[in-house]
Amino acid sequence: LRREYFGFVFQRYHLLSELTALANVEVPAIYAGVPPGPRQSRAAMLLERLGLASRATHRPSELSGGQQQRVSVARALMNGARVLLADEPTGALDRKSGEEMLALIEELNREGHTVILVTHDMNVAARAHRIIELSDGRIIDDRRTAPRSEAVPPPSPVPAPAGLLRAGFGRLKEAFGMAVRAMTAHKLRTTLTMLGIVIGIAAVVSVVALGEGAKQNVLQNISGLGTNTLEIFPGAGFGDTRSGRVRTLTVLDAQVLAAQPYAASVTPTVSTSATIRLGNVEASALVNGVSERYFDVRGSVLTRGSFFTAEDVRTLAQDVVIDENTLGVLFPNGTANPIGTVFLIGTVPSRIVGVMRQQQGGFGGSQNPQVFMPYTSVQGRFLGDLSLRSITLRVDDDTPMAAAQEAVTELLTHRHRAKDFFIFNQDEIRNTITATTQTLTLMISSIAVISLLVGGIGVMNIMLVSVTERTREIGLRMAVGARRSDIMQQFLIEASLVCFIGGALGIGLALAIGYGFEASGSQMRFIYSGEAFAVAIACSTLIGLTFGFLPARNAAKLDPVAALARD
Repeated sequence: LRREYFGFVFQRYHLLSELTALANVEVPAIYAGVPPGPRQSRAAMLLERLGLASRATHRPSELSGGQQQRVSVARALMNGARVLLADEPTGALDRKSGEEMLALIEELNREGHTVILVTHDMNVAARAHRIIELSDGRIIDDRRTAPRSEAVPPPSPVPAPAGLLRAGFGRLKEAFGMAVRAMTAHKLRTTLTMLGIVIGIAAVVSVVALGEGAKQNVLQNISGLGTNTLEIFPGAGFGDTRSGRVRTLTVLDAQVLAAQPYAASVTPTVSTSATIRLGNVEASALVNGVSERYFDVRGSVLTRGSFFTAEDVRTLAQDVVIDENTLGVLFPNGTANPIGTVFLIGTVPSRIVGVMRQQQGGFGGSQNPQVFMPYTSVQGRFLGDLSLRSITLRVDDDTPMAAAQEAVTELLTHRHRAKDFFIFNQDEIRNTITATTQTLTLMISSIAVISLLVGGIGVMNIMLVSVTERTREIGLRMAVGARRSDIMQQFLIEASLVCFIGGALGIGLALAIGYGFEASGSQMRFIYSGEAFAVAIACSTLIGLTFGFLPARNAAKLDPVAALARD
């Protein structure tokens, strides 16, 4: 009824201070779903008719009292109201402006608008066709001053509303615009409101990125030890003093394991310590006897030359692959080409055929110089023993590590007729460290989420204050046709927009934190993901919707009469 049949001309004008005269006139048509083009044309026509064409782009603070009152009349006519309710329309005007306003009201009445006017001035009331006097809420007189009109022309036509979807979009756009205007009108308050969201989102994103960086570092280090690998040792376990006397782990065991469907690569391993010499340089080194498959099992990276071959293993060749530590020890000046160089391992002349990147610490990895040669050469030329220190098995990517470990245990137990070995599963380390990293990330993220909730409560408090401050605006919008859903939508959008922008700024702050650590040379690694950004934005917006609901509902439940009367 307020939107389509009644128009209100308020004594105090009640124009929205953030809007121009033209935009104030348009407001009822927005809620009626009139498209922008026809809406603006009609608003401009009404202002021109009321002599305000030159003031259309001015805000209420730039208009006189009479001009503001005429803008109020234009707004009341925007949707073609059949009944105009005017509350003391001349009360705040000087005599000349008051006469102009009464002449305008009489003209509107002649055009078919019924005008109900409230006044304490009998001279104003004498201009009406019917006068009803009230005293203390009771009618004490009801008289006509002019005969009833038999034929009343209909008011001028108004633009037809758009379709349901387009009308809804128009109201959404208006709510968004009002949210932006409200935020920019109180910049400091909006900034302080966002601050909790910014800090919370930055904390969560940074912690998740740091956790992912730590996780990737751990996985990268473990990958350097050899991914998906099972290390089989003789004895009952680490620290077993009898393991050195167990000789049951043989090359044949490695060959049998290599034939299993879950085995991608298998290498027997033996080791010993020896002194390496080249010219006047000597050092202690770990001599690893391995097969040609070792480098595949460990994922070794060759930097120069080549790895030795199966033929080298078969012929007990004295070809070796050295790591970068050994390269630095034997060639301290770093200028000589090591490939083809012959040096002594103990008393055994050996030829360098390749250099590989230093492996991570762990089994088969050390910070000491290391050389790798065929296990047959180490067994025959250094140890004089055919037993193995260990067997390393790389599991096929399609086979679960637990299933492979169970199968290896069953196979070797059957072959040895006893469980005289133990298995070290690299995947267990990776899973344990990954789980620990995730737990720490979750714990710290939970703490960061608390700051998000605190920020959300801050948003709710500020929005409740905003509802109180803008009570008259809410009442006015309802008076000119806004539905309760329109009011609720406006405040929800404002809360969500504050949190959305806060979330975006929080992501920017998180990126700046990561860049700062990287620029400072810190070992802390931040790995960001688009998914994390999307979740952060979604969470911040959801917080706005959640904590903005109560203020929005309170705003929507206001009685427009009480809201407009509030000081």
